[in-house]
Amino acid sequence: MNHAEWKTRRHRRLLDDAAGENTEYDRLYEEAELAHDLGQMVYDRRTALGLSQTELAERCGMKQPQISRIEGGGTVPTIPLLRRLARALDAELTIGLTPRVDAA
Repeated sequence: MNHAEWKTRRHRRLLDDAAGENTEYDRLYEEAELAHDLGQMVYDRRTALGLSQTELAERCGMKQPQISRIEGGGTVPTIPLLRRLARALDAELTIGLTPRVDAA
C-alpha cells in the first residue's frame, strides 16, 4: 500500500469514526479509558502509601516494569493479579456489575 492509499483509508476511517459508524473505535477507546482509570487508581494508592514501583512489585511478586505498564494504562491485569495488587496496596478489590441506564 502506498502512502496516498494509506492516507485515503485513514481519512475514510476518521470520517466514519466522526459519524459514529465505527463501533470498534468506540470499544477500543472505552477499553483504553478503563485501563487508564485502573492505572491511575494503582498509582494514587501506591503513592499514598509512600511506595515506589519497585517496592510494590516486590510486595506482589512482580517486576517494576509490570507495575509501570499497569499504572500507565498499557495493560489490564487479570483478576488474580488484581487481587494480589489489592493486597499489596492494603486495599479491597471490589468488582461489580451495575445495570446500564441508557438515555432515552
